[in-house]
Amino acid sequence: MGGLSQTNKKLKKLESLWAGQETLLIVMQDNPDPDAIAAACALKELANKKAGITCRLSYGGTIGRAQNRELVDYLGVNLHPFNEIGNKYFDLIAMVDTQPATGNNPLPPKILPDIVIDHHPLRKPTRSVAFTDIRKNYGATSTIMWEYLSAAKITPQIPLATALLYGIRSDTQDLGRESIQADIDAMEDLYPLANKRMLSQIQQGRVPTGYYQMLSTALANTRIYENCLICNIGEIDNPDMIGELADLLLRHEQVNWVMCYACFDNRLLISLRTQDKDLKAGDVIHNVVCRIGTGGGHAGMAGGQIQLQPAKDLIRQCTRAEKLIRNRFLKSLNIRNKKGLPLVQIPLQTKPE
Repeated sequence: MGGLSQTNKKLKKLESLWAGQETLLIVMQDNPDPDAIAAACALKELANKKAGITCRLSYGGTIGRAQNRELVDYLGVNLHPFNEIGNKYFDLIAMVDTQPATGNNPLPPKILPDIVIDHHPLRKPTRSVAFTDIRKNYGATSTIMWEYLSAAKITPQIPLATALLYGIRSDTQDLGRESIQADIDAMEDLYPLANKRMLSQIQQGRVPTGYYQMLSTALANTRIYENCLICNIGEIDNPDMIGELADLLLRHEQVNWVMCYACFDNRLLISLRTQDKDLKAGDVIHNVVCRIGTGGGHAGMAGGQIQLQPAKDLIRQCTRAEKLIRNRFLKSLNIRNKKGLPLVQIPLQTKPE
């Protein structure tokens, strides 16, 4: 395995940190994806088996995407909204698939975790954390956690193996996006341990009628600007839809860039996707939210958020923020046409005969 020797050294340091501790809070990002959920469950397994530590898993936002809800149900794990944790005390706090002060997780900036394991680029506050394992070249945090389980000689039960496999597949789009040999090795190791029938069921999670209404509205609000698409989803109750739509729109045959955004919980949330080999999505999102929000990501995908003031006119705030991020996005891509064209034409309704 690509980083197994590194993982063995890290595991020893992690075990030293765990010595004498009894409780661990594991924090995921807002609206956690399959990679975060699987990685958090793997860290829980590792802490419990190696140190007898009791763990609680927490997240911000919602678990809205059908596949993610299906995954959580299959794992049978209790995930606790961070705002329900209250003032409960934990000996240690860990973060997986996210980092402190990124703006995309519920941990208050004044609280520094003890452990951070992530595959996103290193953030400055993370340098002050007692234990860190940041591997930005890895395609998924689930790959990192599989290496920890392997180093600890822990064979995961079928549900956890299935979750880790799905976490890697979803974050790398079946190894087609930003993956390395370590991700390939992990998938090869996990595949024999996983429940293939359940994996298929998770991927085909059922969705309500509202999903299609939201999809219809989003497509009607999508405009094409040369080689990019910009989609204004509007106000939503399922933030997972933003990234899901961005992935869908990137399949357009004439498009290399996609920006989708929506308002949720007094924030403007943004997802970028690209197939551009010369310009990284992570760099573009920094330009888009510079001084007005936070963001980060990889070469092919990135996300950001802008906090809105609930006491003020939210519609006016959203309109101003949307115009600003749209102009910054187009400027980053050197696109001068600021008008664009509708992606789809909405047919006129006709009366039934």
